[in-house]
Amino acid sequence: MSALAILSGCTSSRLPPLTASADPIDINRFMGDWYVVGSIPIDFPFASEAGAHNAVETYQLKDDGSIDTTYRFRRDSFDGKLVEFNPTGFLHNAPVNTEWRMQFIWPFKSAYLVAWAAPDYSETIIGVPNRRYVWLMARDYRLSEDDYQLLVDRAAAMGYEAEKIQRIPHRWPEKDSPPTGNADQG
Repeated sequence: MSALAILSGCTSSRLPPLTASADPIDINRFMGDWYVVGSIPIDFPFASEAGAHNAVETYQLKDDGSIDTTYRFRRDSFDGKLVEFNPTGFLHNAPVNTEWRMQFIWPFKSAYLVAWAAPDYSETIIGVPNRRYVWLMARDYRLSEDDYQLLVDRAAAMGYEAEKIQRIPHRWPEKDSPPTGNADQG
């Protein structure tokens, strides 16, 4: 789960650390629901997103400039236990808005990078500097296999190991709606 990037340690790599996109994003357009369609998942005994189904990350900009974040998914099946995490995001490179700090446990914050966003805000890739975790997200869970593969290829071009990226299954509607109900469920 992207909000748990704080718990990631450093890994040795021949690549320089991943950096946030230099292309500015409109933070208001970036807010809302994002279906997490693929990831290299975090898998700690106390905080794991392994086996996620119907994963949705929701961002809401607060008046103080911080970002309320909700990450929800079903554990191991479409009918599995509902898991939810609620970290707070902080913009670190305004007005570019692509480098955030996520605070899952006070007072610790860690880098959360918008590595790429589609010009129409339909897809995005979120990563961490050491490339241990990545999240491929889209506004529509019905991403075609070709479009999904383009996201995987884009992440691989950033230095991620494509074979480690796992597709996250989605089936909507489910018994509980997404966090804010503003995701495309047509």
